[in-house]
Amino acid sequence: MNETSSCFSSSYAEARAKFLAAATDAGLVSQALVHPLRGPAGEELALDVVREGPPDAKRVLLLSSACHGVEGFCGSGAQVALLRDAQWRQACARAGVAVVYAHALNPWGFAWLRRMTHENVDLNRNVHDYGRPLPRNEGYEELADHIVPRQWPETPENRAVLEAFAQKHGAMALQRAITGGQHSHPEGLFFGGSSPTWSQGALRRVLREQASQCEELGWVDFHTGLGPRGHGELILAGQAESMQRARALWGDVTSYFDGSSSSAPLTGNIYLAAYEEAPRAAYAGVALEYGVVPLQQTIDALRADQWLHAHPDAPADQRARIKRELVEAFYGDDDAWKADVVRQARQAAFAFLG
Repeated sequence: MNETSSCFSSSYAEARAKFLAAATDAGLVSQALVHPLRGPAGEELALDVVREGPPDAKRVLLLSSACHGVEGFCGSGAQVALLRDAQWRQACARAGVAVVYAHALNPWGFAWLRRMTHENVDLNRNVHDYGRPLPRNEGYEELADHIVPRQWPETPENRAVLEAFAQKHGAMALQRAITGGQHSHPEGLFFGGSSPTWSQGALRRVLREQASQCEELGWVDFHTGLGPRGHGELILAGQAESMQRARALWGDVTSYFDGSSSSAPLTGNIYLAAYEEAPRAAYAGVALEYGVVPLQQTIDALRADQWLHAHPDAPADQRARIKRELVEAFYGDDDAWKADVVRQARQAAFAFLG
């Protein structure tokens, strides 16, 4: 295993241990926001937070992983690599920038190999005013019984319904129907929730404690699942008005607001919390989205895992296969892919320093 690959892990427990060890080796103190549930081996689950830099820094950069649990293999590896990177840490010190590493926003999903939180909620669809009517996803409502069918593998007839929708409305319309976020089917995919999740509350605490007094806040949130293998797309993580600031920092930033991104339009993004919890700061953020496998394979892996969630009595060999295919859809477990992840994570981090 080369030095870069050694930053990555094969389980949440290993990833957490490497992250905490890297922080300790760097002389940094970690804070654990402990999750109420335990991991598959009974291990503690937590959102671990490490800060390096002046407590009164005017500029703060947040680096976060595992918003979508199983995607944490990627983001954790990038965080460990940066904590081990003396050149990066020295550059931050010279720039007077404080860096906050938030490891495993959704630790339960990371540990249990799910994209969703323990509430079966997509954390990145969960930030809403729950005192007002929630957004509807009419496409999901129409296709819900076919997106997560009664049996898996799905029948050709079930697949044909989804394909017919795409032919009629377009491939992006189908992607939006499936992935955009929905509040009508609590046991379905990309459910945005009926209330704030534990992970949203923990994230808000991090933002309040680490960024509420700064003048400028940047956020790089590591994701996987969209785009060509190994390519890191910088997707705007914020309101459309922040695009100019984001592009000034990171250059080629895409957005679903103008159709330039590989992501469909979403509702309830976690990045909205930055405006509420750090209102004094000029904010700009990006989701650094790495491709792994083709989009249809990714979506099917999620559909299979959601079917499995509804069928806990599925045969052991089928369960193992579905979980293996889910991890393979979100984690490129080879040296070249890991090198691409770290290289582009480093570029994005350094870009914030100016």
